[in-house]
Amino acid sequence: MGTEWIEITPTRAVGRCPVAGNTQPFGLWHGGASCVLAESLASLAAAAEVGPSGAVTGVDINATHLRSVTDGWITGTATAIRIGGTLATYDVALVADNGTQVCAARITVFLRRARPDSATS
Repeated sequence: MGTEWIEITPTRAVGRCPVAGNTQPFGLWHGGASCVLAESLASLAAAAEVGPSGAVTGVDINATHLRSVTDGWITGTATAIRIGGTLATYDVALVADNGTQVCAARITVFLRRARPDSATS
């Protein structure tokens, strides 16, 4: 996909992806690419929350495709709505180079936090 990661924190992740190479047969940015970018951003933010000993899994995605794009880059920003003990939910806005939002997504991610080592408890 050619994705570039710009910022990754537990509460926010930013990345971008070129439209070229990620289009559907009519030459438009593919809706599936929007979903992949959105879920990847939310999952990376969630992974930053649980750390290297934890794991995350996307459990729900809702994406509304708002506009079509034929060239340039799509920049996505995932912003935490809530980070709980086992679930984190993120709003993800995907925006074209001209500032137009092309997709609005909401992603929920399961958080498997590292268990404390029982030998040290």
